[in-house]
Amino acid sequence: MEFCIFVEPQEGLTWEQLATIARETERLGFDGFFRSDHYIAPDRALRGAPAISDAWTTLAGLAVATERVRLGTLVTPVTFRHPGALAVQVANVDAMSGGRVELGFGAGWNAPEHAAYGIPFPGKRFGLLTEALEVMTGLWATAPGETFSFEGEHLRLDRALGVQRPVQDAIPLIIGGGGATRTPALTARFATEYNTGWEPDAVIAERFARVVAACEAADRDPETLGLSVALTATIGATPADADARARAIGLDPARQRTHGLHGTPAQVADRIADLAGLGAGRVYLQLLDPTDLEQLELLVEATQAAG
Repeated sequence: MEFCIFVEPQEGLTWEQLATIARETERLGFDGFFRSDHYIAPDRALRGAPAISDAWTTLAGLAVATERVRLGTLVTPVTFRHPGALAVQVANVDAMSGGRVELGFGAGWNAPEHAAYGIPFPGKRFGLLTEALEVMTGLWATAPGETFSFEGEHLRLDRALGVQRPVQDAIPLIIGGGGATRTPALTARFATEYNTGWEPDAVIAERFARVVAACEAADRDPETLGLSVALTATIGATPADADARARAIGLDPARQRTHGLHGTPAQVADRIADLAGLGAGRVYLQLLDPTDLEQLELLVEATQAAG
């Protein structure tokens, strides 16, 4: 199983803080470092440093500030950047990192954030999301010297040059969500990995089953699709320490026991083992206070115990 640290810089992280936790993530042996793609929190509150950051700008910096960990977003909304430009940005960061980039991609949801920065937020975005995936995968697959054109309801590309190729044979694409039909179908068509999270095991198992069925319906081997879970980690050396960490970031310890990774390293390891039993091959450990680096050491203990 792979373990990735996942942070939310829109809560108020400076570049120096972001780089510090990314380097610690690498030093301690985690497999990846992922960040959200938001400019502000839904309530527009800034709980940490007064620093608003752009996901792909900072990932470019982390590409040269780290050497081994995978880097990516959970998740980039289709509304923030034109897919043609995003395809170039992601390929650039892939080159800068030596082929370590992954793209979590979704329809977007935070309407107040869009309004704050004047970013259009269409009411119906799934069609745009589908076309964006067609555009990006098409551009990445276009050979140097050749061109890529696309004509859709939302997007039009006219003979785009296929010169910006990723280092990897294909950029890993992560699609997630709880949709019952369209999301599993889109996942089966485009994704390298399906992600869900912040739910009890029964819900996670149901969602995994839906994407597996969608792969089978699309004549795709389900074994070619990775399954992952993102969960907020509130870990402590003792149960009381874990409860205190949960309360410090505004979470209910009782809910965290079923909807997150909560408790001592041994208790967190047990939950991870349960997720592995459901089919999860990767867990994103969400840290809502990433300046608390002691959590990383405890999470290393938990992940090692989980095997």
